[in-house]
Amino acid sequence: MSQQDVPADRRVHDVPGLGSPVEMVIDRWGVTHIYASSSHDAFLAQGYNAARDRLWQIDLWRRRGLGLLSEVFGPQFVERDRAARLFLFRGDMRQEWLAYGSDTKRIASAFVAGVNAYVDLVRSSPDLLPPEFRRHGYLPSHWHAEDVARIRSHGLFQNVREEVARARTVRDYGAAVEELRKAREPFVPLTVPDGLDLHAIPDDVLDVYELATTYPDFTEPARVPSSAAVLMEGSNNWVLGGQVTETGRAIVANDPHRALSLPSLRYLVHLSTPSFSVIGGGEPALPGVSIGHNGALAFGMTLFSVDQEDLYVYELDPDDPTRYRYGDGWERMRVERDVVPVRGGTEVEIEFLFTRHGPVVRTTRTHAFAVRAAWLEPGMAPYLGSVDYMRATDFESFGAAMNRWGAPAENQIYADVHGNIAWKAAGLAPRRPNWDGTMPVPGDGRYEWDGFYDADELPGIENPEPGWFASANEMNLPPDHPAGKTVTHDWYAPDRKHRIDAAIAGGLVRSVGDAARLQNDVTSLPAQRILRVLGPLTDGDAAPGLAMLREWDGVLEATSAAAALFEVWHRRHLRPAVLAAALHRLLPAAEVDDAVARLVPDESLLADSRVLLDLLEDPGDRLGPDPADTLRHIMISSLKAAFAECESLMGNDPATWAWGRLHVSVLRHPLGVTDDRTGDVVTVGPVPRGGSGDTVCDTAYDSAFVQTGGSTFRVVIDVGDWDASLALNHPGQSGDPRSPHFADLVDGWARGQYFPLLYSRSAVESAAELVLELRPPD
Repeated sequence: MSQQDVPADRRVHDVPGLGSPVEMVIDRWGVTHIYASSSHDAFLAQGYNAARDRLWQIDLWRRRGLGLLSEVFGPQFVERDRAARLFLFRGDMRQEWLAYGSDTKRIASAFVAGVNAYVDLVRSSPDLLPPEFRRHGYLPSHWHAEDVARIRSHGLFQNVREEVARARTVRDYGAAVEELRKAREPFVPLTVPDGLDLHAIPDDVLDVYELATTYPDFTEPARVPSSAAVLMEGSNNWVLGGQVTETGRAIVANDPHRALSLPSLRYLVHLSTPSFSVIGGGEPALPGVSIGHNGALAFGMTLFSVDQEDLYVYELDPDDPTRYRYGDGWERMRVERDVVPVRGGTEVEIEFLFTRHGPVVRTTRTHAFAVRAAWLEPGMAPYLGSVDYMRATDFESFGAAMNRWGAPAENQIYADVHGNIAWKAAGLAPRRPNWDGTMPVPGDGRYEWDGFYDADELPGIENPEPGWFASANEMNLPPDHPAGKTVTHDWYAPDRKHRIDAAIAGGLVRSVGDAARLQNDVTSLPAQRILRVLGPLTDGDAAPGLAMLREWDGVLEATSAAAALFEVWHRRHLRPAVLAAALHRLLPAAEVDDAVARLVPDESLLADSRVLLDLLEDPGDRLGPDPADTLRHIMISSLKAAFAECESLMGNDPATWAWGRLHVSVLRHPLGVTDDRTGDVVTVGPVPRGGSGDTVCDTAYDSAFVQTGGSTFRVVIDVGDWDASLALNHPGQSGDPRSPHFADLVDGWARGQYFPLLYSRSAVESAAELVLELRPPD
């Protein structure tokens, strides 16, 4: 393979495996438009291009997923590698491939052939090697098609973390305290499953699960992230029918929320062949597009919170710890062994245990614990099913693809050029005939899944009467959803959804530009509700803070001083103080501080607003015999303390305060790679941010107010006038710090300024920055 010398605006690459030449046009925003004469060549070129832009990132994705970090980073990653291998798909690959669609194996094979072709080019041309490989002295690896399907640990999962957190709270403090931790919808009384010994569950029962399903921390490789520190990741989407838009054409808007990362999680690409032409965003290590359009219809997704996980608790045979009680006897665990290669040391032999329900994540002297996960079933590799639905031509074929969609469970929205719009909830949902999935259960056979719900049993709607539909991860089961068909009781707070609904129903979203503005909306409904409770209060000591907040509209602009005061007050003072008051009614005084720390841990990145708002607006007797007086004291004293903290953080002059002084986005290279020119660690930011985890523009943050999650990729699609569509992808399309497209989209992202998502060949060519011609070798 070779790269020939050609003019700067057009370059030629010889790429083995191609059947015919492929043209890749890179526009000025770094989006690659791939024009191929066959599906095979398009997906091969997609793999080649993903490696061209994101080689280190996708190589790390593969290593993390297959448990091969120790091979290049050393023995401190062995436990992570073991955890990752424990959660690999181990089933029959023929059944696995067929679960997605008839040609998914061919697509994955073509994609990895393209990745491998670029890997070969880089191996033979060291000057092309991204700096991460040079810094750590290793080369990118070759892929197998099975890697794309067997790796499962990069998805969005529900809800074993909630089960364990709930069990620990009930174990240590009782069920009444659990009601202050997390709202359940639809509400069900909390019951401990018969036969479950809560005290048998160790606090670290999910350590292996966390190592398997979280991104590695290269500064502290052995650290196990706490469940509270794992970002709850959601999204917004809405679809507008032509009857409510200015143009009479439908609009699809989608902004998935994930952890902020460098490089970005998402990657925009355009694949064009004689049989299909699709453009949008996906994950760079996977073929296809999961959010976008294909010239006939547009599609987008948000998380639909299907409970796809359970923690099973087993009593062990005291005479043989490899056997667990099942039914009237003992059943033996399956044992597998593997070897982890370790850089700079000897390979490490590891052992896995499996029960009939799934991988064992922890054992004690008396018990074993296994995770049963729907995402370990055939056809459940996250997002891989998008290669099927992205080529749909109408709602019938789109709906057929939804029947096969497995993970993550999603609210899929749809709009086509004929004016049809739709919503369909899709995902593999287990049937639990005799429990609701809110707590761990004994693994002795009393609590078994009874298959899965058919796709038609999950909700959806075609051409809704209002002319639009929106979702934001809220509890959106329709009123007539059968109570016995439990999907989950763990949903996100509905604040983003209510704000979206109000804007659309109020006629404020009628164009592509309006939809983009709504995606950037930083109005906090929880703030406005808290301000209404605060309004009647008076107190001389807290007068400056009261005056500032009374004049504020609840909009968390980065330039707002009142927004800074509110967020410091809300997060650090009001919420823990109100919960402490409620807990004093339930627990001995000596236990309250510990319970508050458990209910609102400092590392919790996205708090559930429902509990606090309920206590403020309808306290009943939960805050004592005189809740009004209790709230007055709490709100005044906590606001006074928050005002003083803002003075210590931003100075004594409130006129100089601003939420964006505290709340920033700053991304640092996870490996600490340095800039060749300055010697500084590669960093993007700091960028002042508005919003919070409660706003449509989701900017969830940590205890230092640094943004940790939210929307980095956005699209607003004009269905029919495709070139009028808009997109964003922070910080840039490339993952190579040497590329001009590594961080060129940061300013637009920070300001809410989009670029055109060009689709027609003429529009693409008018914005071309570089053309790469891929051709079969002679």
